Amino acid sequence: MIKPIIKRFIKNYEIIDDKNVREDYAVLSGVLGIICNLLLFLIKLVIGLLINSIAVISDAFNNLTDLGTSVVTIYGAKLSNMPPDDNHPYGHGRFEYVASLAVSFIIFAVGLTLLRSSFEKIISPESVEFNWPLMIILLISVSIKVWMFSYNRYIGNLINSSINRAIAHDSINDALATSGVVIGTIVGKYISLPIDGILGLIISILIIYSAFTIAKDSVDLILGPAPDPKIIESINSIVLSGKGIRGTHDLIVHDYGPGRINASIHAEVSDEANIVEIHNEIDKIEKRIKKELGISIVIHMDPIE
Repeated sequence: MIKPIIKRFIKNYEIIDDKNVREDYAVLSGVLGIICNLLLFLIKLVIGLLINSIAVISDAFNNLTDLGTSVVTIYGAKLSNMPPDDNHPYGHGRFEYVASLAVSFIIFAVGLTLLRSSFEKIISPESVEFNWPLMIILLISVSIKVWMFSYNRYIGNLINSSINRAIAHDSINDALATSGVVIGTIVGKYISLPIDGILGLIISILIIYSAFTIAKDSVDLILGPAPDPKIIESINSIVLSGKGIRGTHDLIVHDYGPGRINASIHAEVSDEANIVEIHNEIDKIEKRIKKELGISIVIHMDPIE
């Protein structure tokens, strides 16, 4: 279902290497997230108040938090697409990683608040008014979150967006949480345990864990993780395929954000080779790596006997 929407609202949607098209993908996912999460928040808040369920109300505010992450997604995309300047000569691509970290902080704060409310409900339980039509509406809302997981994962993989993948992860957690709330509310109708508070506690812990996972991944990207072994293999393979290249060493890869990867490598050539011919060959290799891998690379010639 997301593909027709992409075709309708994103011009030149097939050119995903274009930074403006990539920004349009992120903005579209953010706008869809705002619409869906606002709808889910209102639905669940009304249902939670009607049946007096802290678990459903917690789930509602979790969706409100997700709305905030969608806003962060849009601003993160805009900021990361800013052109290079004197202080940031390699661009602002890492703003996206910072945005992902900000998302994790928002989720963590809401998780702690709901954790406290759930403990209060366990200590001082209140009866939950069971209502089948409202439970069915909650189950229908799960399908919205599943769809949000689907389109965020698709866009995240398509444009290599850490924040979209983080939101996809959070969306599937929300779908599971809401399903658990419905099941637990039904079970709570037949037993005397404070199921509502217990479910709220479980949901809050799930939210906090999700925040921790997103924060960890974001910090890893900001600090600069080891390059993907497949990228290393591809770069070496392309360089070694060049005419007159006998070996490679000292490959360095710098990640300045999605689509902003720079690299350097030493190419071993014969000390008797024609410098002009080798230089032209290296120019071709650099252009090929840029075209096939999207990596700007500088290749240094090392003459060997």
